[in-house]
Amino acid sequence: MPTAILTGPPVPGSALADELRSLGFDVEPVAGPAHTTAALAAVPADQRVAIVDSEFVGHLHALRLALTDPRFDACAVPGALAVQPAGRAALTRAVAAEDGGAGSAPYADRLAAAVEAAGTPVHQPDLGSLVAAVPATDEARRSAVAAVAAVDDEAVRLRTAVKSRDGFFTTFFISPYSRYIARWCARRGLTPNQVTTASLITALIAAGCAATGDRWGYVAAGVLLLVSFVLDCTDGQLARYSLQYSTMGAWLDATFDRAKEYSFYAGLALGAARNGDDVWALALGSMILMTCRHVVDFAFNEANHDATANTSPTAALSGRLDSVGWTVWVRRMIILPIGERWAMIAVLTAVTTPRVVFYALLVGCAFGALYTTAGRVLRSLTRKARRTDRAAQALADLADSGPLAELVKRAAGRVAPGAGIAAAVVGSVALVWTARVSAFGARQVVIAAVFYAVLAALAVARPLKGALDWLVPPVFRAAEYTTVLILAAKADVPGALPAAFGLVAAVAYHHYDTVYRIRGGTGAPPHWLVRTTGGHEGRVLLTTVLAAVLAERATDFPVALTALAVFVALVVLVESIRFWVSSGAPAVHDEGEPA
Repeated sequence: MPTAILTGPPVPGSALADELRSLGFDVEPVAGPAHTTAALAAVPADQRVAIVDSEFVGHLHALRLALTDPRFDACAVPGALAVQPAGRAALTRAVAAEDGGAGSAPYADRLAAAVEAAGTPVHQPDLGSLVAAVPATDEARRSAVAAVAAVDDEAVRLRTAVKSRDGFFTTFFISPYSRYIARWCARRGLTPNQVTTASLITALIAAGCAATGDRWGYVAAGVLLLVSFVLDCTDGQLARYSLQYSTMGAWLDATFDRAKEYSFYAGLALGAARNGDDVWALALGSMILMTCRHVVDFAFNEANHDATANTSPTAALSGRLDSVGWTVWVRRMIILPIGERWAMIAVLTAVTTPRVVFYALLVGCAFGALYTTAGRVLRSLTRKARRTDRAAQALADLADSGPLAELVKRAAGRVAPGAGIAAAVVGSVALVWTARVSAFGARQVVIAAVFYAVLAALAVARPLKGALDWLVPPVFRAAEYTTVLILAAKADVPGALPAAFGLVAAVAYHHYDTVYRIRGGTGAPPHWLVRTTGGHEGRVLLTTVLAAVLAERATDFPVALTALAVFVALVVLVESIRFWVSSGAPAVHDEGEPA
């Protein structure tokens, strides 16, 4: 159990000790700073410890934010400081330096400043209307107590449980009541991971209902998909409401949204097939479009994460549009974020056919992808950005280049500045076009794959710091996934497109996993994993060679794709699970753009 060291003489009538116990702390009162050293030494080194001034006045939720958030090594509000085991050494030194000393600032605040100065960042949560203070006089104390009484911290807690930036549908049709579901779950001891798992199970049941091909199944699938989305919103709100962030939760939250959505695509395709309508190509196309769109988002954000640049006219125009309230919601809706997308899928599934669902999904997502990509290209071209080595490394990791690219890169050496995106586009267009116009198993496609591998290596031969080099990873994703789709379609044998769907799903999981590891600050997956799975250029070449070898026995092509999908899935999943349940995994909590 974590320990809260309550420093200073007790204040008559104060409920501070009881509030700390309600937050899960074992309270250890001490007479003053001079006695803190011994109390701190008695706390096991592997436990969280808090230093709280006995004269603290504030909301319980202010203390919760400062003392219980697991994402930070040290966290503080006026009058209260908490450190994780990683920050204990800095705290011990700060306490020793303050032993018997005095200062104008409250004791906990002086310790927080010393811990920060020692190199341990101290997070200070934005309290907004919440109160946290150590009054110096009776009058100041009465004023602080009155300020606490004037603000309902439970209402603040509920309001801040909702993601600060979300889509229109989520903000106005889900969050007004899902926050209360989150509070209901918290009061019954449910965890965000349990709610996340319930959301996944509900979505899989929805996919199963869609796979029946019956109208009742489609209606039930639409309803269950919306229920799954409500639970998906609830798990994040529960995490924020109760500050239950975890490494396992990071992994579940990072991957389950895509697993739910893509499983539903498969369910729709199976249901359509039961009625004689083959829409597997549309399902796979929808998954490819969504994944590439997300990679565009991820790559652009990583490229500009810590870049220094002048102001872009496009960004300035965007800022002016955001100053007009209604344009904010219109711009969020037209990109078809997850709330609007799932609502559209649910309604169309219930009242139309899977083919109509996929047509609407492809048109809507294509428009959203073109809108956001065009805006980001304009921003990149109209400002001069200096990107860091960290950003270049992140883009190189997102590129997912394998051993073939390494070999060619060593042989070719460096290329001219700006050649990266050009090489990627030329190689990708040549590959996709050749696959599209050639017969299944044609040698030209294998030659185009070799050409693609060479240009893909040249594209990453120098650090990706050019204005448009953030487009390299999404271009590679589009080339690899689309080639698999075209080859499976041209094979024209039963099972080829479902097998291709499985292969792309397995590879896409690897790419999403890479993104969330980079976002968590731990870097990309180990390079042996990329080498084992061949890298994007190796998988492309292998797929085209399999098609050429099996040209006379096209019925074996689905078997080959399935075997490749199973191999990639097993290798990637085992390593991913090992990482995300390890102690080194980050407690990722995504507050960014709606997916």
